[in-house]
Amino acid sequence: MITGDPKIKVALLQHFQHADLLLNGDYRLPDGRAVSGRHFVRGDHGAVSLSDEARQDVIRSGEIRLAAAENSSFSLSDVKIGIDFHWQRTQALTFSADIILLAAGGSSFHLINEIRLEDYLASVISSEMSARAPLEFLKAQAVTARSWLVTMLEKKKEPRRENTDGAGDERVVWRDVNDHDAFDVCADDHCQRYQGITRIISPNVRQAVNDTRGLFLCSGGRICDARYHKCCGGQTDVYASAWEDRHYDYLSNISDDADFHSPVRSEDEAKWWLTGRPKAYCNTADQDVLRAILPDFDLETADFYRWRVDYEREELEGLLREKSGLDFGELKALIPLERGPSGRIRRLRIEGTRQAVIVGKELEIRRWLSKSHLLSSAFVVEDVRAFDGSVNQFILHGGGWGHGVGLCQIGAAVMASRGFKAEEILAHYFTGAEVRKLY
Repeated sequence: MITGDPKIKVALLQHFQHADLLLNGDYRLPDGRAVSGRHFVRGDHGAVSLSDEARQDVIRSGEIRLAAAENSSFSLSDVKIGIDFHWQRTQALTFSADIILLAAGGSSFHLINEIRLEDYLASVISSEMSARAPLEFLKAQAVTARSWLVTMLEKKKEPRRENTDGAGDERVVWRDVNDHDAFDVCADDHCQRYQGITRIISPNVRQAVNDTRGLFLCSGGRICDARYHKCCGGQTDVYASAWEDRHYDYLSNISDDADFHSPVRSEDEAKWWLTGRPKAYCNTADQDVLRAILPDFDLETADFYRWRVDYEREELEGLLREKSGLDFGELKALIPLERGPSGRIRRLRIEGTRQAVIVGKELEIRRWLSKSHLLSSAFVVEDVRAFDGSVNQFILHGGGWGHGVGLCQIGAAVMASRGFKAEEILAHYFTGAEVRKLY
């Protein structure tokens, strides 16, 4: 169990060849020199070089550490957020604490922010959700994100697990934070959104982090691998739908409602569930509530509880060639073979005239069937056929946003707006887990 507030390494730029770096205040080099102002970073044949505004080399090494003086910060002009998702964009972002420039092979480098966990957490909450969100939700989010992060740090000490299943015509893949070797976490949705101090960390967020300092979700004497997502779509899923085939009692399927909803067990039930709008905490169209919960760029996604995507057959064939690297020929059918209890598809059979392949798990399905990612893998397929029986169009009727495991952010925020306390929200989403103070 953890006993103090650790420093963590967050990769802001990965495998970049050059970047502009603005030092807002003094930073100390390993040899004791102080630097500030505009600088340039470039990969340099197995090393990384830092030069000043006049393009004069300051230092070159395989690893360069820049220690921040009090109240100093740094800014980057070309940080991608929402990488490969439909909200991807490039922003100028500002961060506090120390910098590590690490050669990453060839002429590339990683730019890493080394920062205390609790300071990192305040930024994560401000980046993930609006600072105007209800305090009790922010507290629940803080405990969840803190628990997830420390569990990931422990997992990185374990032997690397293979992240593929299946054989032959199966492509069953999942992605987890253990993909990162040179740092602890990345700064994007693959791990947790972290946009530094660009967004003003509000008194509400500061209070949420301070009030929950050192608090973790625990089960069976261990910190919980506490996952979260944007919108479950009415009920949560289980860990094995998105990652390896493990079961955690605290990540059981639950109804996102005061009333019980039966989990999805068949294709008929999936169709009924995903083409309807059953009552749920995350089933809200209240714009005042949503504006108080979601960051501005998430508000661009208006339909998240239930959604629809239409593809002409030829369009989807081209998309599958691009995203999977496979040529299915004329597309015949998309057949869900296995679903989780929320309706999210774990294994999908794609049939064409040239081949048939089974793809999974949920994120890989979302990646193959969209230019970025589908909002979730919880969908049923409607095919529109011509007179000769060939498919003209595939229509996906879907629900939810994200992998659906653990805490549903929109549902939790709605619960808080209705008067639920953070402890009640956490008990709702994490079955049987307890909140413990570890430092």
